[in-house]
Amino acid sequence: MHLVVDYDMKIITANRPWDIQLLTNTLQNKLNPAFQKSRQVDIEFNIKQDGNVIEIDQPEYYEGYLFRIEGQGNKLYISKSEHYVDDINFITLQHIIDNLRMVKEDGADIVYISGE
Repeated sequence: MHLVVDYDMKIITANRPWDIQLLTNTLQNKLNPAFQKSRQVDIEFNIKQDGNVIEIDQPEYYEGYLFRIEGQGNKLYISKSEHYVDDINFITLQHIIDNLRMVKEDGADIVYISGE
């Protein structure tokens, strides 16, 4: 998997390289419970890591990935699928990802955030 830059990408720059495995573990442990608590629906998302890329998908309801997170050194690129931006589950998922405080889990300090 390779980084694809698009207009719906957020870039989070930290003071040191990201630990992608730790971010994957954080998402695997916290994303689905937070989603189910927020939406009160029985949908589980897949969180898969391949090298420095994490993809979040749900093939029963959505084609392709919903979010792709790629770590490159001290930058974390978060891109979202352009196909589901008005979907309530997608919006809820985005809100949870934005508020998971993955930075605290990794121990990095955010230096700069750009993008959506």
